[in-house]
Amino acid sequence: MDKFCEVVRHKEYTLGGLTLEECIDLANELKVRVSDIVIEEAMAVNKMSREEVTSSVLAAFSHNLYAMEIGLTSGKSLLMGTVGQDLADEEVCLIDDQFINKALKYTLSAQVGNHVVGLMPCAGTGDACTYTGVVKTLLDMLEDQQETARLVALMVKIGCIFRAGKSSTGCNMEGFGAGAAATAAVIAEMLEATPHQVGQAVTLALSPTIANPCTPRAMVSGLCATHLGGGILMGHLAANLVVKTTIPVSVPPDVMIAMAAAVHPLSAREVVPIVSRYMEPFFNTNEAVEQYIKPAIKARDTARIHTVLAQARTEARILADQANSIIKPFGDAVVGGSSQAVGLPANTARIAHELAQGEITGVKIELYPELFARRGINIPGILMAAVHGAANDNAGLYRDIMNQVLNSGLKIEIAETNEPQVQRVTIYATGKNSMITVLSRGGRRLIIKEAVPSVAEARAAARKLNIDVVD
Repeated sequence: MDKFCEVVRHKEYTLGGLTLEECIDLANELKVRVSDIVIEEAMAVNKMSREEVTSSVLAAFSHNLYAMEIGLTSGKSLLMGTVGQDLADEEVCLIDDQFINKALKYTLSAQVGNHVVGLMPCAGTGDACTYTGVVKTLLDMLEDQQETARLVALMVKIGCIFRAGKSSTGCNMEGFGAGAAATAAVIAEMLEATPHQVGQAVTLALSPTIANPCTPRAMVSGLCATHLGGGILMGHLAANLVVKTTIPVSVPPDVMIAMAAAVHPLSAREVVPIVSRYMEPFFNTNEAVEQYIKPAIKARDTARIHTVLAQARTEARILADQANSIIKPFGDAVVGGSSQAVGLPANTARIAHELAQGEITGVKIELYPELFARRGINIPGILMAAVHGAANDNAGLYRDIMNQVLNSGLKIEIAETNEPQVQRVTIYATGKNSMITVLSRGGRRLIIKEAVPSVAEARAAARKLNIDVVD
């Protein structure tokens, strides 16, 4: 304890407010596990022994474990039905991994119990379901209760950070996001990960959950199951990838957590209303409540629901009409890893190359902020298309083009534009210059907004090059 406090003071960290990265740093310094640092912090702040801390950590789950048992044995939920009882049948196996299968079973049972007797929330009741499921699984599978408590301490440390960051609605900071991050840390330590790998696992698990909304779907039957279960599966995948492969993970966990907290309220404001509109027709209602709602309001809601359903089906039909045949589902190969960030701007440059005449003397590239930030992967593709007219699948040229351009004396200008979704390529040539401005639509599809010599000629060039142009 004295050594721990001394190192904390030396590093000017704040006891009681250690971030996950700081815990990882201390674990590396003191050559212990991240979970040991979490417990040491609680001991120092609360003036408790290790045994008192670990006992308190497990005792905190008393009510939630009771709720989970209700969901597993007798509970029925308006939204989840009797899924807990279904999974209690030993013949039912969701995943052929004992730990993960149990964690899924207990997590979903906890959600049923939440709807019957309630859960004590952390960031919310969603992540409390996940933590309860993991705790019960650890209690089932580990003989050493101190080992269980150590892992649970790490899990709830992460959960408490998410609790502090949750300012609005969103599963990105609850069952899906927080649940995935905490599960990843626990499984990573079970796999004997280094402290650094624990952080990498948290980063990987959290990444797909950023901005994921929650509340509207929490009124619709069944949908919570894959949020909560998905957090478990995501954490398991992330931990195993980090420990068992050499996958590079460069984003520190504190940065990923801070980003999740920053995006979280924006998702609530921008995404949730759209989700609510589409999901409202499927909201479960309480007839005892509905009898107090005026008929005119019910009629208004019913009319709106019919309109939304008709609109959704029309939109789905349009998507189906625009979809490729199953015998040609893919576009051409894209070197660089992204059809949106590399393939589409490269196709823009291919059209510009087709429109230019004479010897090329310079290229100007303007990209909207997201693509400008990803310039390390897209500029080679754009330049090989602008200078040579090369297709996106020319891996050799993609690797060599920057050296070619550097040695050629071509004038290259790369700029950022604040115009949303815009990418613009201008080619300067001895015969005729060309320019094309497009909007990105994903899958290497583009909208041509303006072009020199003309939009019509740009469209003709796109057809010749077999590039998808949409209106």
